[in-house]
Parts: sequence; structure tokens; C-alpha cells
Amino acid sequence: MRVWGVVFFLVLCRLNAQEIVTAERYLASVSERYGGIRDYEARITIRSGNSVMHGTVSHLVPSFLRIDFTSPANQVIVFNGEQLTIYLPEYQATLNQTVSSNGRASGASMATAQGLTLLRRNYVPVFVTGPTPEPLESGSAERVVKLRLTRRSLSEGFREIIVSVNPDSRLIRRIEGRTIDNRFVQFDFSNVKINQGIPEQRFIYDSPASANMYNNFLFRDTD
Repeated sequence: MRVWGVVFFLVLCRLNAQEIVTAERYLASVSERYGGIRDYEARITIRSGNSVMHGTVSHLVPSFLRIDFTSPANQVIVFNGEQLTIYLPEYQATLNQTVSSNGRASGASMATAQGLTLLRRNYVPVFVTGPTPEPLESGSAERVVKLRLTRRSLSEGFREIIVSVNPDSRLIRRIEGRTIDNRFVQFDFSNVKINQGIPEQRFIYDSPASANMYNNFLFRDTD
């Protein structure tokens, strides 16, 4: 009986010594992974309703972001941390908007160290099924760890976000969001290349001379 008591004690000690993987801790590890990334480039697919867009996304810390679309062809979105620029070739229009930091992560910017910091601050994470990798979607051979994030306050733009993470690289593979008006948006990232030495010049965009310019098209930035 003494032997079994010793064995039980040793097993119990080992279980206590093992780190419990919580959703909060896992999301923190993903955030730490992105904290070591200076820049990245990836293929991106954006789905919203019946619309599907494809392109290449580039990111440079702290908040430079650019998406060059192949579908719609030649459409461009650029953010340099202060100004958002959107070129819409279909309308020969360039939209410029000065943007103040509002402490929210949105869209493709969630897949950055800054975006993940905001997600951890503004959302509560839980595992969808647990820390064990599961199929990205029904019938998929690709396996990911899924986190469900629910907003801490009603002011957040997404009611719920599901983040799918590659368990080996700890890079985000997919972000699915449900907006406050119940609209579904999905961002897929693939062929991610990190720390390639992307220069700041990539985030300087000169729109075609023929494009009509529209400044502060969303709202006028006020102090």
C-alpha cells in the first residue's frame, strides 16, 4: 500500500507541475509570436456576404498595412498609421481618411502584434472545443486551434470573433467576425513570409493621375 501511495503522490505532483493551457494563455503566446515579427507578407482572401476578394497583404510594425488586390483587380488599401487610402479602379476614385487611434482592432489589422494586444484587452477568449488542433473547416485536412472571442463592451465593432491559429507556427490562419449588424466577415491568410525586410516606401501610394480624390470620406477627424 505504501508503494501505491508513493506512486499516486508522484503522479499528482507531475500533474500539478504541468502548465494548464488556458485560452487566455494561448492567445498571449500568439501575441508574443507576433511581437517578434517586424514585417510579413501573405496571400489574403476576404469574404463578406456574397463578395470574395483576393490579394496580397503587407505589414510593417508598428501599424503599416497594405493590401494589393488581384480581385477586384488593381484595387489598393494602404494605411500608414495616420491615414487610410483606398483606390477603387472601378470608379477611378481615391478615398483618403485621417484616422485617429480608437483602441480597436479591425479587419486584417487583427493579425498584427498591435491588433492582438487590442483583442486581448477588449475581448474574452475561450477555446471553441479545446487546445487540441481540429480541422480548419468540415472536410479539411488542415488543422488549427480555434479561439472564440466575445466582446467585453458593447462599443466593439464585432459581436464575436473566431481566430484559427496554426499550432506549429502560432500564426493566424483565419479570422471570422460577426459585426454588430450581424454581418459575417472572414479573413484567410496563407503563404505567410515573415521578416523579409519590407521597407516603409512600400506603404507610400501614388494613385493614378486620372483618379478623383475624396478626402475624409467617412467623417471629419476631430480632437
